[in-house]
Amino acid sequence: MSVRTSGTAVTADSCPSDGPERGASPATAAGPDALGAGLGLDPDDLPDGLVVADETGRVICFNSAAAKITDITPEDALGRPLEHALPLQDIEGRRWWRLTDPYGGLAIRRGQPERNLLLGGREVLVSARYVRSRPTGPVQRLVIALRGTEARRRTELSHAELIATVAHELRSPLTSVKGFTATLLQKWERFTDDQKRLMLETVDADANRVTRLIAELLDISRIDSGRLEVRRQRVDMSAAVRRHVQAQTTAGQRPDRFLIRMLEPLPDLWADPDKVDQVLGNLLENAVRHGEGTVTIEVGPVSDATSTEGTSVTVSDEGPGIPEESMSRVFTRFWRGSKRGGTGLGLYIVKGIVEAHGGTITVGRAPAGGAQFRFSLPVAAPAFMA
Repeated sequence: MSVRTSGTAVTADSCPSDGPERGASPATAAGPDALGAGLGLDPDDLPDGLVVADETGRVICFNSAAAKITDITPEDALGRPLEHALPLQDIEGRRWWRLTDPYGGLAIRRGQPERNLLLGGREVLVSARYVRSRPTGPVQRLVIALRGTEARRRTELSHAELIATVAHELRSPLTSVKGFTATLLQKWERFTDDQKRLMLETVDADANRVTRLIAELLDISRIDSGRLEVRRQRVDMSAAVRRHVQAQTTAGQRPDRFLIRMLEPLPDLWADPDKVDQVLGNLLENAVRHGEGTVTIEVGPVSDATSTEGTSVTVSDEGPGIPEESMSRVFTRFWRGSKRGGTGLGLYIVKGIVEAHGGTITVGRAPAGGAQFRFSLPVAAPAFMA
């Protein structure tokens, strides 16, 4: 009898329960036609821990990943009853195998979903599959998958860091909004019109800051879940770049700080105009805030002959640039470079937007020594033709 679980063939007749045969791999008590032989796959090739118990509840397979996760050697596990070889407990200290009773419990059960259990004081993610000869027959094989909790802990840490960052970024503008509005409500008559205007402008700016942060959080949620929608329309990249440069000069930057280079003719570009504006705005703001000297924006057709037709935009400055050892982290969450300020989420979102369009973005060193960001978007097709 042969049963396939998770891509691995478990051959019942060749997996004795009385310990390893002479010359067999320490991970399994099976012979040459054992686990995964039909695929040329050894249990030790699997990235997750694999433990298999036979119809009597004795361990017949214990791969190297399981040994690493549990800190139990295959020699100590093979041939032993599962409850003794893998003494799992739930968070309340109850013995897991007695609690679930895979061999004597309900005959309609097919397994156990992944859950966090304890093994000798360490946390392990465990799931199980009950292999039966017929739907309600006795359990012939118990196949257990084991995973460490490091990946889950990293995810939880990332979420905790995101929450802490958001709480910190929200506290300052909301405190300002609360303070100014409370002051105006209590002492409206005491302020001149100019003073009232100044405080209301401050409240408006802080409200915009909160709105931008909420928009960033929504973008991150959509990027992480693969639900970032791209509504393609015809985009004039030259006009978009000039519009963003004009916004920077209106905000107080010197017009001669920006140099725009257009390498025409440009192919027709169908992209989401709002998200293209988000990418351009973020890259220009980073160049102005963290860079020095002239900010050069070059727009042209994709020059790489191996790439699909599209438009590329390069934003470079003449500042100190990004250290070589940091370039691999630029597009990760919370990267802020050498200067503090901001949430550190902007470039992560930029990368997500560009890739949602099917494009690419890179970072490097500009000819003048500063940072250089280059993104390319494929021509694509309008939304109504997608």
